[in-house]
Amino acid sequence: MRLVFSEEKATQAAAYLLARFGGQQNYMKLLKMLYLADRKALLETGYTITGDLMYALRHGPVLSQIYNLIAEEAETPTRWTQCIRRIAPYDIAIAQSPGDDELSEYERSVLDTIYETFGGIDKWTLNRETHQLPEWQDPGPSRIPIDPSDILRLEGVDAEEVRRIVQEAEERWQMHFIHPTKSHSS
Repeated sequence: MRLVFSEEKATQAAAYLLARFGGQQNYMKLLKMLYLADRKALLETGYTITGDLMYALRHGPVLSQIYNLIAEEAETPTRWTQCIRRIAPYDIAIAQSPGDDELSEYERSVLDTIYETFGGIDKWTLNRETHQLPEWQDPGPSRIPIDPSDILRLEGVDAEEVRRIVQEAEERWQMHFIHPTKSHSS
């Protein structure tokens, strides 16, 4: 299932959660919470918030492009690097508010629910909890892609509904990448 990644929405979602934490947080905990938010939105609507690629890593599932934005020092400024900065080896903070105008009211409510549910849990407990998700497989020293359609199937979504969601996602992907002038923000 191909999704359309939105760096703007990813930046706004990260900043939204970081603001709930007082402006900064351990990046592993933030990554887990963003993953859980995308997962919740997928299960409830058939769409994720960020459109990011999902992978199983040794420390659990992550959103790959957001992980790369955190881990790599970009040579040219991006929306993420303008708004989110690493302030310590494992902590990131809001450097500049990206706003939240790309996030729908529903998406903000999902982020709020994830914060309320997992915000008080330490990063290692949260890490262990994400290992219990049915889509996570131990990748050893490597990584394994997680297909969002597998999450839907593993959580009991009807096969016909999964097909419909995958078809809609493919159409959005094609509109964005094959006909970029016709695409809209996702």
